[in-house]
Parts: sequence; C-alpha cells; structure tokens
Amino acid sequence: MKWDYAGVISADLKRSVEFYRLLGFPFPDPDSDHVEAELENGMRFALDSLELMKSLGPWEEPKGHRMGIAVNAETPAGVDETFKTIVDAGFEGMTEPFDAFWGQRYAQVKDPDGNPVDIYAPLE
Repeated sequence: MKWDYAGVISADLKRSVEFYRLLGFPFPDPDSDHVEAELENGMRFALDSLELMKSLGPWEEPKGHRMGIAVNAETPAGVDETFKTIVDAGFEGMTEPFDAFWGQRYAQVKDPDGNPVDIYAPLE
C-alpha cells in the first residue's frame, strides 16, 4: 500500500487555493468543488468544498486541530519571507518566526479554515 493523497475540507475553496498557492502548491483555478495539486514527490494534495463533503453522506464538521501541514522553506530567510508573504496577503499568522531549540527556524500560520500550517527550515 502506498500513501499518495491528502486533502483539506474548505468552506471557501477559492480563498484556500490562494493561500496554498502562496506556499508553493500548484493548484489550478477551481472549477468545481474539488481541486488537486500534484506535488514534486508524486503525492497529491486536494481541497474539497464543505458543500461537497456534506453531500456525500452524514458528516459533522471536526472541531480543534485534528491535522497538521508543514512546509519546508529550505532556509531560515525563506521561513521569514514565507510568513511575511502569507500575512501580507491577509491571512492569519499564529507564531512569528523564531529559532527553535530543535534546530529549525519555525513559524506557524492559519489557512482560511483555521488549520495550522508550520513553516520551517534547518538553522544550519
């Protein structure tokens, strides 16, 4: 078995596409309630509308942080630049960039649905 797909449910698909594009995810313009980006490593990352998920059967919206997404900005300066780009585009920053004790430059932002997204890079 091979894991090749992860998805996020979004209340505002267009806004989520805008957010994740700023992080480098190659999403096409959404023309339905489902959109996928194929990543360099062959994985697929999808966004599905809340309406689509509700139409598939009984469903309750999850509460709290039940998942995490992390992106490697490759350099400490890349973490700072990515955080600024996200916040300047009107999205919420959670944790300003800092040098973490575990050896990374680290920051957190929220996607349009409130999911935390970690931005990191090795300090060395």
